[in-house]
Amino acid sequence: MSGFSSGTVLLTGGFGFIGSHVREALGSRGTPVRVLAHRAGADATEVVRGDLADPASLRGICRGVGTLVHTASVIDGGEEECWAVNERGTAALVAEARRAGVRRIVYVSTAAVYGEGVHRGIAEDEVEPAPVSPTSRSRLLAERSVLAAGGTVLRPMFVYGAGDRWFVPAVAELVRRLSARPAGGAARLSLISVHALAEAVCAVALRRAAGLEGAVLHAAHPVPTTLAEILDVLAAESLAPAVTDGIGHDRAVAVLGAAAARRLSLLGQDHYYDSTRLWRSVDVSPGAGFRETCPRYAHWYRDALSTARPPG
Repeated sequence: MSGFSSGTVLLTGGFGFIGSHVREALGSRGTPVRVLAHRAGADATEVVRGDLADPASLRGICRGVGTLVHTASVIDGGEEECWAVNERGTAALVAEARRAGVRRIVYVSTAAVYGEGVHRGIAEDEVEPAPVSPTSRSRLLAERSVLAAGGTVLRPMFVYGAGDRWFVPAVAELVRRLSARPAGGAARLSLISVHALAEAVCAVALRRAAGLEGAVLHAAHPVPTTLAEILDVLAAESLAPAVTDGIGHDRAVAVLGAAAARRLSLLGQDHYYDSTRLWRSVDVSPGAGFRETCPRYAHWYRDALSTARPPG
């Protein structure tokens, strides 16, 4: 793997939802990108084979790399898969980066590591994480490997845009099945468009100033969005039925089943986070809010919602 410049970025998850947008954002800056993947992508990006679940396959992938951007995570897998990829795979990846002398590591995690409860504008050090799912528990342990190596962790909550198979599809499905707004739609939520998140990731990865080593940063639009506003936008774009009636948590669980309780609690209670530190640290803007930005993705969502339902 000789011949790569020290400015090369190794990107994991580079053909996934968030990672593909990070790859495009890095490319638009003229940054050399090496993507760790199971299979080749559809463009000219340099791809190296490797599997986070197989640490031996990671040997040598960081040679000549200046920055590691880690966006790959198992989201809906079982316990063993989450531990193998998110925890042990990240630990092996970080160890390989350290052996190769990689100068900067950036990991995209999730604010879901905070677990249950109402979260209203909390800062990064205000609440101790208490993850409740295998995905979140294993990603929190992944964070610890990154932070121990002096890396930077970004925690978005809900990410929307082209490629989103989790947030907008899940909201649309819940409303379709309930024909009502959970908790009347009053909950305030931290959202960020995938383009804004990708720009923030690139800004953290490529910034020359010190100060973010070993830091956790919330990645969200500075102004939370109410569930009611989200539903109004989705209805206006024909992405979800228009509903005005509210429904309480217990009644919603009775309609949807206990398996939906976690999703309902996330959407029916305040979950928004103070992202001041991120936006003060980078030279990019979070952009417009959901009402102005979501319509740009409406065509993609209409196609996606017509062919598939969200997991769960």
